[in-house]
Amino acid sequence: MRSPAANAESRLSLWRQVREYAVPPSMIKDATARRRTGDWAGACAAARVDVDLNLRAVARQHGRQLAAVLRTDLRHLAPDLLRWHLPRVAPDGLLRPALTVSLARYPVSERDGAEPVHLVARTPPAWADAGQRFSLALWTGGRDDNHSPHPHSRPDRRFRLDLHRHLWDVRRADELASRSGVQPVPTADSPAPCWADLRARGYAVRQWAAEADLLLRAEGLTSGSVMVRLGARRRLVLDVAPAAANRSPSIRTARTGRAAPATLPVLPDAATWIPPDLELLRRGLIDVDQLHPLVASALVPGIQPTGSPADPVVAQPMVACGGGWHRIGLVDGVLTPLDHDRAEIHREELLAALTGTPLACLRAIDEAHRNPACLPDVRARLDHGDITGALAAVGALLGPDALLRDGNLRQELENAAQRRLAYGMFRAGLTGHAPPPSVRDWTAKRDCRSHPRHTTLR
Repeated sequence: MRSPAANAESRLSLWRQVREYAVPPSMIKDATARRRTGDWAGACAAARVDVDLNLRAVARQHGRQLAAVLRTDLRHLAPDLLRWHLPRVAPDGLLRPALTVSLARYPVSERDGAEPVHLVARTPPAWADAGQRFSLALWTGGRDDNHSPHPHSRPDRRFRLDLHRHLWDVRRADELASRSGVQPVPTADSPAPCWADLRARGYAVRQWAAEADLLLRAEGLTSGSVMVRLGARRRLVLDVAPAAANRSPSIRTARTGRAAPATLPVLPDAATWIPPDLELLRRGLIDVDQLHPLVASALVPGIQPTGSPADPVVAQPMVACGGGWHRIGLVDGVLTPLDHDRAEIHREELLAALTGTPLACLRAIDEAHRNPACLPDVRARLDHGDITGALAAVGALLGPDALLRDGNLRQELENAAQRRLAYGMFRAGLTGHAPPPSVRDWTAKRDCRSHPRHTTLR
């Protein structure tokens, strides 16, 4: 059985990869520029977010007042920041599939029904997650559940951000420091016997009393019990004492078990764990300028933005060829041997066509077209939907005018294009026509894993 420290290291290594690929700097830059001009729909498009709501229809159905509040929230929504904080799953750190996350709740009049209206973010099911897109919609109660193509259209009780607006609302982004424990909230020591073990595993135990009190107040309660999910088969029930005039909320009792009453409020996942960005910073696994700018300014006050990182400089490859070291590089947009004349290159290409052995320089170029060293980087970008970044990495290596040859690189790009069709099918409502599995060889990467596909990183 792995130790808590080993589990924490594995979790942080996955989050480090997520921070590298999931929200590229170009997306943050484009979405921020459009949001600052008031173009919230354009910001969503830049962050690969589909908008499934109409403000005019909202005004007709629920009134102009609710529509005005919703419009204000959308203008202050940072979709790139929301993507940054959405729940993810192992082993690749992709968005947790088939999830409906509540971002905000709006009270409605009695004639509209008893349940409040929710602004929600929805991720597609796993079979349609190519491109890593998600959508914004309005959930108006149980009557929507039977008409939505989404497999779980009702807001999830565990994965919710309506009590954590600082994870998507730019007006409250600075609250991340106090809500994550950078600015400690004084609470009484917990009686839970597993407290030290939970801290080692990355649980935000010091924040639970305050977060549980906030959850209870949102449910219209001043005290009571809250359930914390500690894994697939373990639950922790906290009995919370409310805040008094000169006392912060505290936990009176805590008990663990394999189950808990289904009626108990569930502590949101965003409040259960220490934010991964904070842990990565504390352990030196990430630099401040690698964080989302809004996250960096909240966790490290006074930081000066450094702008978008410069494009990586591709080193000129050197190949052992003909008893010496030869160069290969880009000429007229194509990867070419630099130390061989055209006649020699043409002769060697004819030799290769006749099943002969070409020069080492030509073999290196052929290998770069079929199975380059940067293939894991390209694959990670494609998995996270960063098509632009993947093509830029290929272009930097092979040149913008290169013609791809049969091999792993071409297969990855073709698979990515084919998988994107599945998302279009899902958006069109063809949920019963899931495509066959990808032709990619997943044996080394996915079939030999110790956790299921939906294991959470948080």
